[in-house]
Amino acid sequence: MSEATVPSKVEGAQNEDFGLPGNDLDPRVPTKEQLKTIPLIIRIYGALCALDGVVALPLMGAYFGIIVYRLVMGQESVLLGSNLTLTVTMTVIGSILAFVSSIALILFGWTLMKSYRRDAVRWASALIVMTIGQLLIDVMLQGIGVHLIRPMIQLGILIALSATVDPTLRQERELQRRLRDMQDRAAAEEGMLGRDLTGEGYIKLNFFNLFWVFMVCCVLGLIIEVIFHMVWVDPGVYQDRAGLLFGPFSPIYGFGAVLLTVALNRFYKKNFLVIFIVSAIIGGVFEAAVGWWMQTSFGAIAWAYSYELLPGIPDPMAILFAGRTSTPFMLMWGTLGLFWIKVCLPRLLKLINLIPWKMRYSLTAVVTALMLVNGVMTLQALDCWFCRVSGLEPSSPVEQFYAEHFDNAYMEHRFQTMTIHPDTTSRIDSPERPNGSR
Repeated sequence: MSEATVPSKVEGAQNEDFGLPGNDLDPRVPTKEQLKTIPLIIRIYGALCALDGVVALPLMGAYFGIIVYRLVMGQESVLLGSNLTLTVTMTVIGSILAFVSSIALILFGWTLMKSYRRDAVRWASALIVMTIGQLLIDVMLQGIGVHLIRPMIQLGILIALSATVDPTLRQERELQRRLRDMQDRAAAEEGMLGRDLTGEGYIKLNFFNLFWVFMVCCVLGLIIEVIFHMVWVDPGVYQDRAGLLFGPFSPIYGFGAVLLTVALNRFYKKNFLVIFIVSAIIGGVFEAAVGWWMQTSFGAIAWAYSYELLPGIPDPMAILFAGRTSTPFMLMWGTLGLFWIKVCLPRLLKLINLIPWKMRYSLTAVVTALMLVNGVMTLQALDCWFCRVSGLEPSSPVEQFYAEHFDNAYMEHRFQTMTIHPDTTSRIDSPERPNGSR
C-alpha cells in the first residue's frame, strides 16, 4: 500500500468517529452512501444503454465504411447528387454526433452497472449535451414529430439520473440551496439581493435572475422593435413583431440579453468601448445563428438585410452572414449591450426584488412552465405552417389541431415579418429543388 493512500483511510476513519461523512475532510474517500450498489432497475437501464451503444456502433461503422468506399471509388454523385447540400451536411453532422453518443452510452451504461456513481453523473451530463444537439439536428431534418419522443424521454431520464444517482452530490446541492437561501435573506436585508457578493461580477448568475432578465427583455425588445418600425422603417404604421404564439414577447431579445448578461457580468466596470465591441459581436453572431437555424429548420425568414446598407460600399457583415445580420444592426447590438449593462441592469434588479420573498420561486416556476408551453407550441405551429406551405396535408391529430386553430392566415397575421420558404431548409420532407437535389 502506498503512503498516499494511508492518510486518506485514516482520515476517513476519523471522520466516522466524529459522525461525519467520509469525505468531509478528504473528497477522495468515498462515503458509505457512495459505496452502496446502485438500485437494480437503474443498473438494468445502464445495461440497456450499453447494449444500445454496442448495437449501434457497428451499424454506423458500416454506414461510414460504405460512404468512404464510394468516395474512394469516385461515386460522389451517388452520395451527394450534384452538390453538397445542407440536408446532406446536417445528416453527416448528426451521424457523427450519434456515433460519439453511442460510445458515451456504452461508457455511461458501464458506470451504472459497476455502481461508479460520480463517473455516471459525469457521463450523464455529457450525454445531456449530446442529446440536446441531436434534438436540434432532428428538428432541422424532420421537423417536430413522434421521432423526437425517444430522445426527449432519454433526456428526461438523463437529467433525473444526473441529479439523483450520486447521493453525496444530492446532499451537497441541498446544503448549497439552504446556504443560498440564508445568503439571499441576509442580502435582502442589506439591499444587495441579486448582486454577486463575491465582487467578481455585478449580478448573481442564477436561474432566478437570468430567467427574469429573459422575461423582461422579451417584452422590452418587442417594444423597441415596434417603435423602431413605426418611427424609422415605416413611419406611422404598426406591425406586430411578436416572436411567440402567445403574449407580447420577442424571445431573441430575451436570449440575447441573457447572453450579454453572462458575457459582460464581470466587465460592468470596464471601458465603454470594450463593452460595446463585445456586445456587438455577441449580438450580431447570435442574431445570425438564430436566423440560420429558423431558416434551415422551418424555412422561416423573419429578417434579411441588404448587402448594400453601408454608404457606397457592400456591407461586409451582411455578406459574411448571408444577410442574417449587418454592420448597422451589430452596432445597434453594441449600443443595446452598453446601455443594458450600465443603465438597465441595476434598475432591473430593483424591479425583480419587488417580487415578494414567499412568491419568488413559486411564481418563477409557474411562469417558466407557461413560457415552455408557449415556446413548444410556437415551434409546433411553425412546423405545421411549413408543412402546409410545402403542400403536405395534416396527417396527425396534432397537425389537424394546428390547421384548425392556427391556420396560414392566423400565422401570417401573428408573425407579420415572417415568411416560409421550404426550398431553403435542410428538411428531408421539403419540396424538390430546381436542380433535383434536396
